Amino acid sequence: MVSIGPGFQEYVVSRAKEVLKESDIIIGYKTYIDIIKKWLPEKCYVVKGMRQELERCKIAVKEALQRCKVSLVSGGDVGIYGMAGALLEFCRNHKINVFPKANNQNKQNSNTILVEVIPGVSALNAAASILGAPLTHDFATISLSDHLTPWPTIEKRLRMAAAGDFVIVLFNPRSKTRPHLLEKAISIISEYATLNTPVGIVQRAMREGQSRTIVELSNIPFNQIDMQTIIIVGNSNSFVWNDWMITPRGYQAKYMET
Repeated sequence: MVSIGPGFQEYVVSRAKEVLKESDIIIGYKTYIDIIKKWLPEKCYVVKGMRQELERCKIAVKEALQRCKVSLVSGGDVGIYGMAGALLEFCRNHKINVFPKANNQNKQNSNTILVEVIPGVSALNAAASILGAPLTHDFATISLSDHLTPWPTIEKRLRMAAAGDFVIVLFNPRSKTRPHLLEKAISIISEYATLNTPVGIVQRAMREGQSRTIVELSNIPFNQIDMQTIIIVGNSNSFVWNDWMITPRGYQAKYMET
């Protein structure tokens, strides 16, 4: 099965490659820079670690204001838990004018940056494709990292999503510094969902070392889960068939064959 748009996917890949080739400087987290270096070893790179997102933005803006072509890279999709929001917010807070590159060429000046946001494949899309079709109906995406979002806010979102019978995608489920937040999250979801609700677990989606498993809500292997894991908790209609996790959209009920 292949998703087809009006040239969309081909354009995105082509445009991403074109932009990276045209860049004077490429900035990002080491994991992603290492991937690009294999393809474009001659480029100038700036590597910053975890929790240095604003430093990346600062460097990118400084170089862009000097009229360098800068690529600020993220894993997955740059707009989903990625650097797009961080960059735009940084520019807003520092009173640096940023406009969409398309149709705004005439607005470029000494304090203006033209930005193009190129979409990618989020880890949630990759994980869902590995599991089958768990996101065919409405779903909510929640990060369990309380580094930037207070736990009470995360807990509120978990409760509302579970009460609404959404499929729930969990990002950043478990780390060494917060090993028990996933257990707390599953405990909250279990107040609203049955214990046999299917749960898809994908580690390192579409990368070396990829693994996938489907378990019941009551049988999640917490100790085997890390920050490179995506967890998809089904809704009340989700089911498992032939090792596929499926959330029906409602076609069979609406257009049942006679």
